[in-house]
Amino acid sequence: MFLTRKPSTRKTPMPTEPEADHPPDLVHGHQPAWRLVLRLAWPALIQQFLILSVGLYDQFLAGNNEPDDPSKHIGYQAAQTTANYIAWSISSCTALVSVGGIALVARFVGAGDEAAANKTTNQSILLAILIGVVMTPVFLTILPGGVRLLGLHDETAEGAVRFLQPIIALLTCQLVTQAGISCLIGAGDRRTGPIVLSGVALLNIPLAWACFHGFGPIPELGFFGIGMGTALSHTAGCVAVLVVLGRGRYGLRIRLPLLAPDFSLIYRLLRLGIPASVDTLSIAVCQLWFLTLVTALGDVAAAAHGTAIRWESLGYMSGYAFATAAAALVGQNLGARQPRQAAHVAWVALGMGCATMSFMGAMFFAFAPDMFRLFSPHEHQQPIVDAGVPILRLVAFAMPPLSCIIIFTGVLRGAGDARFPILLTWIGFLVIRMPLAFLLTRSTVDLGPLGSVPGWDLGLFGAWLAMFADLLVRGVLFLIRFISGKWKTVKV
Repeated sequence: MFLTRKPSTRKTPMPTEPEADHPPDLVHGHQPAWRLVLRLAWPALIQQFLILSVGLYDQFLAGNNEPDDPSKHIGYQAAQTTANYIAWSISSCTALVSVGGIALVARFVGAGDEAAANKTTNQSILLAILIGVVMTPVFLTILPGGVRLLGLHDETAEGAVRFLQPIIALLTCQLVTQAGISCLIGAGDRRTGPIVLSGVALLNIPLAWACFHGFGPIPELGFFGIGMGTALSHTAGCVAVLVVLGRGRYGLRIRLPLLAPDFSLIYRLLRLGIPASVDTLSIAVCQLWFLTLVTALGDVAAAAHGTAIRWESLGYMSGYAFATAAAALVGQNLGARQPRQAAHVAWVALGMGCATMSFMGAMFFAFAPDMFRLFSPHEHQQPIVDAGVPILRLVAFAMPPLSCIIIFTGVLRGAGDARFPILLTWIGFLVIRMPLAFLLTRSTVDLGPLGSVPGWDLGLFGAWLAMFADLLVRGVLFLIRFISGKWKTVKV
């Protein structure tokens, strides 16, 4: 159980105040920490898998459709890899509204200030709408040039652009959905997110299929149709979230007077959201840079990379579920001035998340060939399977350090310590991953005025070795940061 105390008008206490005098399990509702984490994590786990299922189905639809010219099939899958990376990069905007929303709502709920939690929710929705309206035309304008900058050309580039256009056009709906669900999670709502996103996933299947192949009055739209089906299903999810908040749930309700801009509260949301968004955007930009090295290896490497990333998502999406649970519980415990309990639930979340991700890793190692053949069933796609199986088996061993990165990022953000993860992101990508990726994927590395050095020329496997090294180092650094305990004293 989450806090159920009556609303209070007192302000949220700073985490630097002494430990509260009430029993240490007040926020926990006299339940063991593992049960609290699991109760909040399993709906978030379902939510993350439902989000992933939308992308997996889109990948399946593209990979199992036999084009008129089979020689273009691998190129289409390579185009979808790049499109998925760009879509994920654009979705980093959701951190602007989701991270601040979940942290502040959890703090206010932990402090018993339901009025402030409700106002925060309304301001998060307003902020999501404003960001979406401003950023949508910007992303649509730079999209064609961005795709070509990543190394795609001709029909492959056009396919990626067509896939992304409807998704970007309705980006505001995704932002509102994530803002609303995040605030509800911060208030302790375990059900709304999974229910809404299950509807999104189920609706995406017929919509994407109908728009891709054509059905009744719907014309055959190809790659544009897959994106259109995805965008429309997310729009339906947005409507559902707004209906739930319009009726009110867990003390949160949209009210027109509360949608008037409160710049001090918007500042607090952005104070948490901007560092988190910068962190996510930094990861996205570096991932896109990393992708240029992969696409330079050819369409087979790009297609195999994209499929492996999709399956790897099963691991890190489960980590995000426990990170979401940890963020909410840590925020509520710090709001109730229980830093020791906050640390305890964080350790429990890490243990459970690491075990789940490690299990996923074992599945990757055992069933990698079958996983690749699901998306590349045709004989001419066998090179994708051959290139992808080794890298999926390699990343299986990265699940434990990756769990530290993901879950402790959630813990730090829930505590308001959103800036430190940015530093570790930059260290991981700029100091470790990218230099190693150049060295391991190329036969010769050009150092400019310093000349050149011989590379290892390991192709796609070399790129994933560099990624593995990055995850290992960052996992250790996140663990050290958490043990230091400095996150307990951050003001929000």
